[in-house]
Amino acid sequence: MIGINKKVSQITVPTPFAVGDTHVYLLEGDMLTLVDAGVKTKEAWEACKTQLKELGYFPSDIEQIILTHHHPDHIGLVDQFPRVESIVAHKHVDLWLTRNEPFFQHYEQFFKDFFIASGVPERFNKILGDLRTPLHFASEGRLTSVISEGDVLPGHEDWQVIETKGHAQSHLSFFRKSDGAFIGGDHLLHHISPNPLLEPPHDGEKERAKPLLQYRDNLQKCANLGIKTVYPGHGDVFTNVEEIIPVRLKKQEERANKVRLLLQEKAQTPFEICQQIFPKHYEKQLELTMSETIGQLDFLEDQVAAGKTIKDGILYYHAI
Repeated sequence: MIGINKKVSQITVPTPFAVGDTHVYLLEGDMLTLVDAGVKTKEAWEACKTQLKELGYFPSDIEQIILTHHHPDHIGLVDQFPRVESIVAHKHVDLWLTRNEPFFQHYEQFFKDFFIASGVPERFNKILGDLRTPLHFASEGRLTSVISEGDVLPGHEDWQVIETKGHAQSHLSFFRKSDGAFIGGDHLLHHISPNPLLEPPHDGEKERAKPLLQYRDNLQKCANLGIKTVYPGHGDVFTNVEEIIPVRLKKQEERANKVRLLLQEKAQTPFEICQQIFPKHYEKQLELTMSETIGQLDFLEDQVAAGKTIKDGILYYHAI
């Protein structure tokens, strides 16, 4: 745990996930607020309590929780703070906190249909039954209010809400213009690029979002904010935003070019592409690797470098 400044402190808790530790941020202001809530494990809770005590606080002092997005390693401890009456986030987070069953069924059906259309063999269907497994590490709850682009954080009016969809359709970040501080969740990380994760359409939308395109657009938006210091959900606090963002964009374009070269050889399904660019990982991490693959195909389509056709209900992409 490291103190950041008078009004923002970082608390680091372990997770059982490959991404490693996750950070929670304490904001002092009109309300004592935690931004994000780690993962629901005994180890994470003990680490959180210990570091709060080092800062001079107890769980019963926390008045509000604000969430950057809905993933389990960010919402796990929302029900552990007895005084909290205010839980604030993007509206989509509530679907996960309340365990909205119609949405979960829609979520699972979307992936079942999408995997079939992408040429994924039936032997991977068992993975669909695992989509809810990470929820073991997330708490249940309910949002008391929602925030979106341009709002200010309740109790912390110097922090502005910035929509940063891409890694999640619920993803928000928080920017303080006075000193360029940016609490970025998983949108801006120093050591890795976040996965642009596929999600089903929300709120009656007819088509799924294209998360990699969203991620690129929101990276470019962040490049123009005047960010001085990033307080991320994982990894080191960093200041060289003007260097990191162009690198992230360039590396993604290089990955997309590898996919384009594969499509120049022949038309292929998304699953066939996925096997070639993630030969060691696609079997055990199919949802992640397919999300990344579809992201690159979305990008190539957007650049008019690839197109797609449907044959017998299966998608085939080809180079243009």
